[in-house]
Amino acid sequence: MRLIPQILVIALVGAAAIPLSARFVPGTRPWLDRIGLLQPLASLGVVPAKAAAGPDGQAKGGGPGAMVVAGEVRHQVLRDVVAAIGSARGVQSVDLSFGVTGRLTALTVAPGQRVAAGDVIAELDAEAALLMVERARLVLEDAQKTLDRLDQLAQSGATTSLQRQDAELALRTADLALQSAERDLTDHRLTAPIAGYVGLIEPQTGDLVTPTTTITRIEDRSSLIVDFRVPERVAARVAPGDMVAAAPISTPGQAIEGRIVAVDNRVDETSRTLRVQATIGNADDSLRAGMAFRIELAFTGAEYPAVDPLAIQWGAEGAFVWIVRQGKAVRLPIRILQRNADAVLVEAALEAGDLVVTEGVQALRPGAEVSVAPPRS
Repeated sequence: MRLIPQILVIALVGAAAIPLSARFVPGTRPWLDRIGLLQPLASLGVVPAKAAAGPDGQAKGGGPGAMVVAGEVRHQVLRDVVAAIGSARGVQSVDLSFGVTGRLTALTVAPGQRVAAGDVIAELDAEAALLMVERARLVLEDAQKTLDRLDQLAQSGATTSLQRQDAELALRTADLALQSAERDLTDHRLTAPIAGYVGLIEPQTGDLVTPTTTITRIEDRSSLIVDFRVPERVAARVAPGDMVAAAPISTPGQAIEGRIVAVDNRVDETSRTLRVQATIGNADDSLRAGMAFRIELAFTGAEYPAVDPLAIQWGAEGAFVWIVRQGKAVRLPIRILQRNADAVLVEAALEAGDLVVTEGVQALRPGAEVSVAPPRS
């Protein structure tokens, strides 16, 4: 039995709310028009007659003088942004190994240590190589003495030119043998060809190593090279010297400026992408080779109208905006080209002096007169 009084109260509140909203909230009039209540309310004088009458004399909502907030059309440049993921490596890097086979006797650096070009990294047992150098030096000295003795005998005619030629050949051969022995001795010492940071060292002192054994890797990470790929549609627009924006995947908020240094000469037929290399600075040594980066390239296009995102409406035929043209509402179809944080770039038949409606679109009908209110501060 208590349900009946509650229903009566709800009905009374609704009966009072509908006329009040029709009179003081113009945005409700289209809805009242659709359910057939606008015209009866206008007949009773609750709604102004002008608000319920259209150009054809039929009941309509959102009549002349609908209050809206609208603004002038701005123009922005269309930016085509291409994003890719790439891997970094040092601007220079080299894997170090000995040129000869031998037993490792000394490691003079530690992993992570910075070295300069020419610093000694490791040494092999060089006792046999030293003996070969001494032997080659003795042979060279003996060959030189033999040639000197023949030169003295030549003055008295006690030697022939053939003997002297043989002595000169023996001297040159001994000199080459000494150079070869000294080169072999040098190969027992491993030095850094570039400046950089030493990587992990797998072999240990006492291990037998060969020319195929990698001792360590030196990486110059004063700047990094990032390899990435871009789609073939922008292949002709990418060139060395173009700027890129790089952000480490591990710290996405960190923005780093980079520059393209190399572009491949062909598009990969499988992935339909073009390989590109860009360099980024690493003066504070906060980045490491092998890190993944998000790379963005921005290409500038033509200027297009930019409207407020709140102005975009959707209907059965697609996106549209309401504009105020010569004091009347016009529904204008648009094609969205790009969405930005504060504006949407569109393609539309806008004319000079058009105002794009951002608030009050619920009360608009094509051809209705419109009053433009100043935008809210």
